Amino acid sequence: MKKTLSIIALSIIGLGLVSCKKENKEVQSAETVAVDSTAITTPATADSTATPATGEAAAPASNEPSTSIALSESNFDFGKIKKGDKVEHVYEVTNTGKNPLVISEVKPGCGCTAPDFTKEPIMPGKKGKITLHFDSSNFDGNVQKYADVFANVEKAPIKLTFTANIQP
Repeated sequence: MKKTLSIIALSIIGLGLVSCKKENKEVQSAETVAVDSTAITTPATADSTATPATGEAAAPASNEPSTSIALSESNFDFGKIKKGDKVEHVYEVTNTGKNPLVISEVKPGCGCTAPDFTKEPIMPGKKGKITLHFDSSNFDGNVQKYADVFANVEKAPIKLTFTANIQP
C-alpha cells in the first residue's frame, strides 16, 4: 500500500513539473483586456476571490482605496530569440487616479516567467514598473506567455502578455 501511494505521489509531482516544459509550436490567441495607453477608472468595489472567466481563485482584493492605471503597453513581442536565451521586458505603469496605486502581486502563468515590480505605493501621476523575465530554455517555435497583475484597480487582474519565436 505504501509503495502504491509513493508511486501515485511521484506521478502527480512529475506531471506538475513537466507542465511548463513544452508549448505548442503556434501562438495561442489569448483574450486580453485592451489597456494600452488608456486609463481604467476604478470606483471602490467589494472583494472578490474568484475570477469570473475561469472560476479560479484570484489574489485577494486590496484593502487600499481604488485608483486607476494606464499601461505603456500590455503586450510585447521579443521577435526571434535563440533557445536558452533569458530575456526581459519592462512594462511601465502610470497611476492616473487620485489614490496611491498598490501592486500587491504579479502572478506569471508559467514557471519559466519571473516577475519584478514596484513594491512601494505609486503616487497619483507617478510611474512604476513591472518587469517580466523569460527563460526560453524549454521551448521551441512560437510561444505566448502572460502574467496577471493584481492591484487596487477595478478590473484586476490586468493581463500582461508577451510572445517570442524561439529558434534552435
